[in-house]
Amino acid sequence: MNKTFKTLTIAVASGAIAFTMAACGSGDTSSENNASSASASDADTQLPVTIKHAFGETTIKEAPQRIATVGWANHEVPLALGQVPVGMSKATYGDDDGDGILPWVEEKLKELGADSGDKKPVLFDETDGIPFEKVADTKPDIILATYSGISQEDYDTLSKIAPVIAYPDMAWGTSLEDMILISSKAIGKADEGKKLSENLDVTIADALEKYPNLKGKKALFTSFGGSSDPSKLGFYSTEDPRMGFLVNHGLTAPKIVEEQSKTADKFWVEVSTENPEQFDDVDVIISYSSGDKAEDEKNVKDMQADPLLSKIPAVKNGNIAFLEDGPLGAAANPSPLAIPWGIDRYFAALNEGLKK
Repeated sequence: MNKTFKTLTIAVASGAIAFTMAACGSGDTSSENNASSASASDADTQLPVTIKHAFGETTIKEAPQRIATVGWANHEVPLALGQVPVGMSKATYGDDDGDGILPWVEEKLKELGADSGDKKPVLFDETDGIPFEKVADTKPDIILATYSGISQEDYDTLSKIAPVIAYPDMAWGTSLEDMILISSKAIGKADEGKKLSENLDVTIADALEKYPNLKGKKALFTSFGGSSDPSKLGFYSTEDPRMGFLVNHGLTAPKIVEEQSKTADKFWVEVSTENPEQFDDVDVIISYSSGDKAEDEKNVKDMQADPLLSKIPAVKNGNIAFLEDGPLGAAANPSPLAIPWGIDRYFAALNEGLKK
């Protein structure tokens, strides 16, 4: 196999936001206060709640007013439900302007009047791990880490700051639906979370209707670039929300992905390329772009020249969908605000790969 080809895992660990909707405009102050009180009252009727997770269970007795989030996109649930967090993870992938906030999150913060000043969330740079002191400085009532890879040690440290809602079972394995369900419950907005999930399902279904050729197609989600072990091909299992999202919304998983996902205890698996026929039913391969079209094309040619990989029909025919190295690539990891922003573009990119 050509040494310029490899598979690798994209490290996705950033992003997080949440709510405290301030009254805006110049309307009747008493009406605004009454609306705020009603909102708090609605939340209180859904609490207390005890949520089980990978590190035990956490009980939330009262509606959190100061929400902090760590991990990827956990901020988007409270934001989508109208509540701005006091702190969230800095986006380190997909950020189009270098401000540490993804475009769909910027739009929501602006809508809620929290894109500047004291109302704007503090950003936690998690490049070298969670900055615990900075999280503590935001004085949160709750810390959402529903979709994350926090360790037991991280959990214990965060729990000294505020109650923590961790992932249910597997690190980086929380589905979009569970992220919304768990986080909305934790902040006393379970009913609103259910409605949010239903609305997103409609948005996704409407977008897929524009690309009927995608329905039922078998997709393999991988990542190309660099030079590593040429004897293996890695891909996301259905335990990962990227692949799980596709399976839950109109596409299907190839047999090899289904088989490996049954025993997978992590979101990424690798298999030997010694038997390329195990990928015969793959209709389209999805990968993150290197950011350089020429490099992407070279990766495809390298695969097509490889004696084993070239036997995979999707590789031979060039049915590879590259997701741009930017916001669209980040949006492939489904989240409440990213879906309305980019689902049409996402399906368009997959459809383009299928047509080649």
